[in-house]
Amino acid sequence: MGGSSAALGLLMAQVFHRASGRAWRLRQASLDLWQRWVAELQSLGHPLQLNRGLLLLAANPEELARQQALCQARQAMGLPFELWGPAQLADLAPGLPAAALGGLWSAADGQIDPQPLLTALLHEARRLGAQVLTTRVQSLQPIAGDRWQLLLDGAEPLQCAAVVVCAGHGAAELLQPLGHRIPLAPVLGQALELALEPTDAAGGWQGPWPAAAVWQGFNLVPRPDGRFWLGATLEPGLNADAAALQAMADLNGHAPDWLARATVVRKWQGLRVQPLGRPAPWLEVLAPGLLLAGCHYRNGLLLAPATASWIAEALAAPGFTSSR
Repeated sequence: MGGSSAALGLLMAQVFHRASGRAWRLRQASLDLWQRWVAELQSLGHPLQLNRGLLLLAANPEELARQQALCQARQAMGLPFELWGPAQLADLAPGLPAAALGGLWSAADGQIDPQPLLTALLHEARRLGAQVLTTRVQSLQPIAGDRWQLLLDGAEPLQCAAVVVCAGHGAAELLQPLGHRIPLAPVLGQALELALEPTDAAGGWQGPWPAAAVWQGFNLVPRPDGRFWLGATLEPGLNADAAALQAMADLNGHAPDWLARATVVRKWQGLRVQPLGRPAPWLEVLAPGLLLAGCHYRNGLLLAPATASWIAEALAAPGFTSSR
């Protein structure tokens, strides 16, 4: 919950640079499931919006060439990709970085606001019978009959037939006493919410952009109230770096005037968990009834549906013994 609430909610599935392998399959499965999940949650009365489209900006000729190649490859697959030239980018307001040489538009990718999404999912989980406890888990122990016991702070132990560990950076500490080495690295990210100076008589800015835009790895996300989210930094370790935050706020020296004049109304940070020596996410059956499903690094919200699907399949498999 903590990591997801800090996310910006970008769904970068089809703009992934590869078009095969596990990572590609997980992204495509998740993108399809997100469409179905949001539609179902909307039908249940939750005010969610899946914002379709994603614009990747080219900051140099090399990046532009990569975008051109990716666009051609995705179009050959029948996916809705377009190349946008400088003139097309110039029509967007507020203005994009002047140094942008072009853009790659992916109509099927997008963005979703994490907080109302988490609220909706938690509400539906409780409605379907889930019990939510906020007690810290001290340790996890196997007991007779291939069952598990969770020792909790200030509460009676819990016994269950299966445990799915989704504990972020805490997974390593929880699983190490059981003989499972889970090498992880924390990568901190900072983000900002910005209020723009009014640019029209109605008190708002001219626009809107069609969707979120990405410049040199920084995400600019237009909000329904006319504000912007800007994020996120990549900072190895647990401590926030003021210089990294400033470089992001300045878009590495390419911030348009409107962005430089914007007022910071909120800033926050969160930790991503990066697996060491293997690709994210970490999806593995560690023992009968013990699953690790986490360590998604920068794609936790995107890959949540595919992860949930993997968990359901693993729990349904006889014995919970095969790794994936």
